[in-house]
Amino acid sequence: MEQITIIGDGGWGTALAILLNKKGIKTLLWSYSPVYAEYLNKTRENTKFLKGVKIPFDIEITSDIETASCCNTVIFAVPCEYAGKIAEQFKNASFKTIVSATKGIEKKTFKRPSEILSENFTNSKIFVLSGPSISSEVASFFPASVVLAGESDTISTLQALLTAPTFRVYASNDIIGVELGGALKNVIAIAAGISDGLGFGANAKASILTRGLVEIARLGVKMGARRETFSGLSGIGDLATTCISPFSRNRTFGEEVGKGLKAEDIIKRTEMAIEGVGTAKSAYELSLKYQVDMPITSQIYKIIYEGKNPRKAVSDLMTRELKKEDYF
Repeated sequence: MEQITIIGDGGWGTALAILLNKKGIKTLLWSYSPVYAEYLNKTRENTKFLKGVKIPFDIEITSDIETASCCNTVIFAVPCEYAGKIAEQFKNASFKTIVSATKGIEKKTFKRPSEILSENFTNSKIFVLSGPSISSEVASFFPASVVLAGESDTISTLQALLTAPTFRVYASNDIIGVELGGALKNVIAIAAGISDGLGFGANAKASILTRGLVEIARLGVKMGARRETFSGLSGIGDLATTCISPFSRNRTFGEEVGKGLKAEDIIKRTEMAIEGVGTAKSAYELSLKYQVDMPITSQIYKIIYEGKNPRKAVSDLMTRELKKEDYF
């Protein structure tokens, strides 16, 4: 029987375990915390990250690294800020195939998750899984489509393995584009949430999505991605979901900021990682490095890290110098 280890007991990792388990794949879910692993085994519900969804009893849950290492195929579904640290813990594992389901850009180094994994697992084939995939919907077996990116000639085998009746997986060889789309959309989702918090309407959100996608593509192309990738599932698809869904952590964070709460206070009381917060800083610094115009990203950075008033940020965006509409 095929077996997959999922490293990361967050909502996304748990949802993937439930999805693959229903397909008949032997699935092991690894938790960083021995205490929480024991709790999950006892309650069979991830109340921190995927409340209300039962975890089948035949999904093995452990915090033991050696047990989780005994598998050829592994999915990394951990927050980007912890990816390097956790990958290092598994450095003695001989994983043949690694799928990164992590979205983000590492602070200071600007490394993408697949680059972090490649450094730690030099003999493994690395792939990236991204796209519009709200965890609670995937775990409830609502239809979803995502994209698997990789350069190996075995991608079709992995694509078939991960595909399920309610989970359609497309293939791509643009790892950079797929990864950047999944990371940068979280920054734009914060902007969409701020718009909601300020009480703006559909017109404002449509502008944020449209012009936000332009910013994502601009930077992505400069960093080596293919422009057309951002028209796909990991681009506009993931962006739309994250900006619209009430279950989006990044959009919800932005909404609370728009209502007047301080970013640092929201982060302190939030159990789940808000990837867009760290990515906003990385994206802003990358825009300076590559000399890419990213006005929405710039304002989100200033709101989070410099305490700029959200209404002032909106005013500054709307009163910039007039120009032609460019698409990338």
